[in-house]
Formats: sequence, structure tokens, C-alpha cells
Amino acid sequence: MRIGILTGGGDVPGLNPCIKAVVYRAIDEGAEVIGIRRGWAGLLYYNPEAKESNEEWAVPLTKSNTRTIDRSGGTILHTSRTNPAKVRWNEVPEFLRDAEHPPKEGDPPGDFTPHVLKALEHLGIDVLIPIGGDDTLSYAVRLHQEGFPVVAIPKTMDNDVYGTDYCIGFSTAVTRSVNFITALRTPAGSHERIAIVELFGRNSGETSLISAYLAGVDRAIISEVHFDPEKLAKFLMEDKRNNPSHYAIMTISEGAQMVGGKIVEYGQADAFGHKKLGGIGALTGEAIKKLTGSNIIYQQLAYLMRSGEPDALDRMVAISFAILATDLALSKQFGNMVALQQGKYTTVPITTIMEGVKRVDVDELYDVEQYRPKVANMMGKPMFLY
Repeated sequence: MRIGILTGGGDVPGLNPCIKAVVYRAIDEGAEVIGIRRGWAGLLYYNPEAKESNEEWAVPLTKSNTRTIDRSGGTILHTSRTNPAKVRWNEVPEFLRDAEHPPKEGDPPGDFTPHVLKALEHLGIDVLIPIGGDDTLSYAVRLHQEGFPVVAIPKTMDNDVYGTDYCIGFSTAVTRSVNFITALRTPAGSHERIAIVELFGRNSGETSLISAYLAGVDRAIISEVHFDPEKLAKFLMEDKRNNPSHYAIMTISEGAQMVGGKIVEYGQADAFGHKKLGGIGALTGEAIKKLTGSNIIYQQLAYLMRSGEPDALDRMVAISFAILATDLALSKQFGNMVALQQGKYTTVPITTIMEGVKRVDVDELYDVEQYRPKVANMMGKPMFLY
């Protein structure tokens, strides 16, 4: 059997240990592994008719060339946000362009799934293991629907892939955030300011919620609940007065919205329809300063949350997901996604990711009146309060 593997979307710590574990497990069972480079872009740009090498887009993975990759973060295969089902015409590879019928300005994106299937056939790949979030895996669902064998692995530090309680990258993102929040107390206290820490989290506020819960911040704003800046400002000033060091600190999800406001986006939408987020923390800081007169520290953690090597929990999940996914591939149990549910490893149909959205359980984990984490009932909750 020849197994293909790729990583798509944003990088997270844990991808390299996952790749290595797939390679080692597969080779031990007599299979080959081909690494697809730059996510789905690798299959879009792979040219079966090329006379030159295609190693820029696909490369054999062995125990030798993956031996040490688990010691670092990121992904050795690189990544992209390419969606082969919706490719803008200015991004179509030259060899796929129709010289007789060149695209015109305003033409809709093209669907190059037939080419992707041709590339997979040319590579001799029997089953593909994509590692990604809901965007990357949504295209894996498309390939599954086309009849191509797929076994998916969920990753995203937002922890919002539907069908699994946990995604690779979440624990490390929270660990990084807690450490930076704790460190930020030094300048916030020294200057007696209100510190606003903006965290990644487009639709799910879980990173803001859990980081705030563990770091013991004063207030936490999440994507799921629109907030009133006047009410928030009042709370923060009370927190500042009650703090012997005369400062307050809060977290906020990048996808958060003020009451009557909208998500702060910028730039061109990617192939999955998403623009970049970021800046709601700065707007919130400006509003609070205007309302209270207090000086603000605004810190956007952004890529620092996903930088560096994975923590122990993400290593454990990455390796375990890899072994489970490889075993599914080898036993030809295709069309599944590996998952964690109630602390146990399991599988769900890959189409599950398209059946709902995974968000913070506000009733169980958040005080909408006080803008704080609040666990309604600890008994029976999973370790990470998923």
C-alpha cells in the first residue's frame, strides 16, 4: 500500500510528530508513504506530464528523513489554504490553463478536482491521510464523495472541528497563552494599566475561555457572546481597584463582536471564504480608554500561540491519532476521521465534520453577565472541559 499524507491550513505544534508516527507505523507494516507538500496545493500543482521532477510537490517519506522532525514545531511538508474545488483563475498552474480559452476577469473559481484525482493516480497513492481543520478536511470530504479513499486527522488550535472533542495543537496554544498572559502581568502591574490579550479563535472562543480560566484573568470575551464595551469597562475598572497592584487583565477572541458591531476582518478572502481576523482587541482597548481614561496595554498573541514545539499532551494526541489513522488506512477502513470523545480514541465518518459546528457550551462554561469563565458543574466534565 502507498499512503499519501499532507498538512493544510494553519500550522500547529504537533504536526511533525504526527507525520513521523504515520511514516514509522506504515513502514513497519510494509507500506510506503508519500508526503504531499503545501497542503492541497501540492496536488493542484503536481504535473503528471512534467519532464522535470515533481519533488517540489510530492516526496517519499522514510524513517531516515523523518527521524528528527518530531523535535520541532510546524510542518516539514509546509502548508497552504488552497481549495482545489475553488481555484481563482490567476492561481491556476500554467500547465492547466487552456491557451485557446483563457480566463476572463470576473470568471468564477474553477474546480480542479478531476486533476487532483489524476495526480493521486499518477503518484500511485492508495489512501490519503490529510491533517487539517474543518476547511482542509471539507475538501477531504469532497474526495471521499468522489470515491477516493481518505482517513482524516483533525488539527486546529481553535479546537473547533465538529465530531471530535480534541484537535492537535489546542493544548500547546493554551499553554503558550497562559505563559504569555502570566508574563504580561509584570508590565501591566508596573504601569497600573488594563491589559487586553487578543487570542486566535474565529468562531470558537475556547482558547480565550480556557486560557482565561487557567491564567485566572479578570474577564474573558469569547466569540460566541456579543459584549457591551461599557459594561466591560465598568467591570475592568472594578477589577483594577480591587487589585492591590492596581491593574486588570482580560482575554478576547479575535472573532469576538461588540453588541451591534461586527467581526473585525481584513484582506482578501481565502479559497474557503475566510478573510483574516485581528484587531478587535485594539478596538476594545480604544473604547475602554475612552470610557475610563485608563491607559491600556494591547497584546495580540497571534502566531506566538502556534509557535515552537508541542507540549506533552499534543505530542501524545498527535502520535496516537497518527497510529490510529494509519491502522485504519492499512485495514482499508476508509472514509473515517480519527477523534477523541469523552477522553477515548475513536472514529467518526469523515462526513461528520460537515454536519454541525463546534462551539463553547456557553450555558455550562461561561457567565454571560460577568464575562467570565464559570463551570456550572464539574462532575462528569472531561479533563479539558471541551
